[in-house]
Amino acid sequence: MSRFIQLHLLTAYPPANLNRDDQGSPKTAKMGGYDRLRVSSQCLKRTWRTSDLFQAAVGDHLGTRTKLLGLEIYNKLLGGGVKEKDAKEWTKAIAGIFGALKKADKNDPLAELEIEQLVHVSPAERVALDALIAKLVAEQRAPEKDELNLLRVSEQAVDIALFGRMLASSPAFNIEAACQVAHAISVHPVVIEDDYFTAVDDLNNGLDDMGAAHIGETRFAAGLFYAYICINRELLIKNLDGNVDLANRAIRALTEAAVKVAPEGKQNSFASRAYASFVLAEKGDQQPRSLSVAYLKPVGREADDFAVQAIAALKEQSSSFDEVYCACADSRYELNALPSQRQGTLAGLLDFVGQ
Repeated sequence: MSRFIQLHLLTAYPPANLNRDDQGSPKTAKMGGYDRLRVSSQCLKRTWRTSDLFQAAVGDHLGTRTKLLGLEIYNKLLGGGVKEKDAKEWTKAIAGIFGALKKADKNDPLAELEIEQLVHVSPAERVALDALIAKLVAEQRAPEKDELNLLRVSEQAVDIALFGRMLASSPAFNIEAACQVAHAISVHPVVIEDDYFTAVDDLNNGLDDMGAAHIGETRFAAGLFYAYICINRELLIKNLDGNVDLANRAIRALTEAAVKVAPEGKQNSFASRAYASFVLAEKGDQQPRSLSVAYLKPVGREADDFAVQAIAALKEQSSSFDEVYCACADSRYELNALPSQRQGTLAGLLDFVGQ
């Protein structure tokens, strides 16, 4: 069984704003001296793990990422007949196990029940939490110290096993991520464009005012993106308590989501859904490496067909690494959806990575 699975994807998006910065503009990065479009790894991971496709494949084994766990506990205690003051104190004791709580706020009496940072809670931890709450409600008493051992290293959720978890206040329960995701970048230079738009009032007959009811502006760009994913299969299996079948299901689900699911940013405005045009999957025990250097010199400056040139550059860089460092993978599988180069199938790709 190979230790590492590496995925190299090329996906073309039409005009879109998939992942915005603080100014509402598509995120960018400078690479090789040129501005490129960028979709952050955080955006990609959330897109994939919350997708219907991923949820359907491993839905019973997914965690909950939240800051509002304390409010949920508090409401359940209140609903069970616990007095408000007691419910608040008991909630702080329980929720504080999952992370430091916010400071009290006179304008928000429940602020101190919220966890300061997002915490990823596994299904097993939520089961233990619900059982404790039910017990406290039934016995109408505060939790004892030994009942607050709610965190788990074992019985982990698939998304926590893949993408990790950090609990600053309880490092013994940190989970090392088995999957690494790079920021996706366009393989060519880009210029961000502005879309000036207006909206018309349907009830305005134009007799008194011919002006628009709304005027706005949104930024967008189109691009062919290179994305890179590295999965440590051995660590994933370890994180999932040795459950090889679940690990393989997770890898298949993640791969299919990465190939087929687009980020949600501005989808209603641009309908920028896209499947990957090309995927190179690799398996082996060798030290992983990205092939992003293939695009240090942007494509599109010597050829009109960006996709053909991008695929050729990716393959050439892979071959170059193999020649210089010896084989960087034991086996490979290619999926190519370009009409002129059609090769492989999604089923074949999933079988390759998922066994």
